[in-house]
This record gives sequence, C-alpha cells and structure tokens, in this order.
Amino acid sequence: MSKTVLYARVSTIDQTLDHQRTQAEQAGFVIDEVFADHAVSGVSTRLRDRAEGKRLYDRLRRGDVLVVRWVDRLGRNYEDVTDAIRHFMREGVVIKTVINSMTFDGATADPIQQAVRDALIAFMAATAQAQAEATKAAQRAGIAAKKDDADKYRGKKPSYDRKTYRQVVDMLAIGNGASEIAKVTGLSRQAVLRIKKTPAASEAALARWGL
Repeated sequence: MSKTVLYARVSTIDQTLDHQRTQAEQAGFVIDEVFADHAVSGVSTRLRDRAEGKRLYDRLRRGDVLVVRWVDRLGRNYEDVTDAIRHFMREGVVIKTVINSMTFDGATADPIQQAVRDALIAFMAATAQAQAEATKAAQRAGIAAKKDDADKYRGKKPSYDRKTYRQVVDMLAIGNGASEIAKVTGLSRQAVLRIKKTPAASEAALARWGL
C-alpha cells in the first residue's frame, strides 16, 4: 500500500518541524509518516548521509509520495538535490512540494515533457544553492559589521526579526498579498513589499544587525 511521507530538514532555530507539517496539511496533504533531520546543513551534508534522509532511500517504494516544503529541504547543493530527485523518480516515487505545488515523477515517456521537467528540477536545485550562498555572504557581512560598531555601515535597523522575515517569505511563496501578510505579522505593508522586492538585501540587513 502506498504512503505519503513528509521529509523536513530543520536547520535553524527559526524553523520547526510542526510548522513544516502544518503547512503541508493546510495544502491538502494527508501525511502517513514524517522523517526529520535537525541541525543538519543542506550544503555540506548529502541527503543520503543524514540519519533520516538515509531512511528515505531505505523506506520509499514505487507509488509512494515524498512531500517537502520546497526542494531546499532536500538540500542546498545542486548536484545532491538533482541526484536525489532523479533517484526517487527512477524508483517510482512521486515528489511534491508544498510551496508552488510542484510535482515531479518519472511516469512520462514523452521526451519534451521529460526535458521540461528536468530543466525545472535543475532550476529549482540551482536556486536552492544560490540562496544558501547568498545567506552565507550575508552572514559574513554581518560578522564584519559586528566588528565595526559604527551604525552607519549597517544601515537602518530592520523593523522585523529573522522569524518574522521567514514568515513573510513563506506567506509570499504561497500567494498571500502584502496587506494580508502585514496584518498577520504586524509589519507595515511597505516593509512587506521591501522584503518581496529584495529578499536577499532584507536578509543581509538582518545579518548586519545580528538579528
């Protein structure tokens, strides 16, 4: 009998397993099992080298559905993510994302559809790695800023903390409007729009201020 498995990677204190499961259930998924790796880097540790990630390779069978919040939960290394998704597709496992409702499977035999699917997988995996690299750069900038107490080098202090920033990004990803997000988070609509327009710069500002 096929099953639906949620895989969660909880890499920072701002992320929680409950949040990722709630998002999946709100998107309509009925979760049979949850595998979660905590405090594990998606950049330096391959999916199959994580304790719970390895279980995915051991437990998933043809017809099963693997649910992730987004492909960055599988990892933030381009080669690892693309290899993992293609492995599961070859095994007959369907991969679905909560954000953007993407579906990847190996059922199609049409070469054009395969090419489009593979290009999308590559794009999403590359985006995950690029975001990780941008975060590292922002963190390095934050460390450098802390060494210099002059606030003029840090710019204006953000009106939000990292947890609120992640909430805004998640809500934007599933299609919520700026006014609705502002009401939920307590931020101004202008602050939400700034995060939407320049997410990397907004995250860099958090890092500069050590937030």
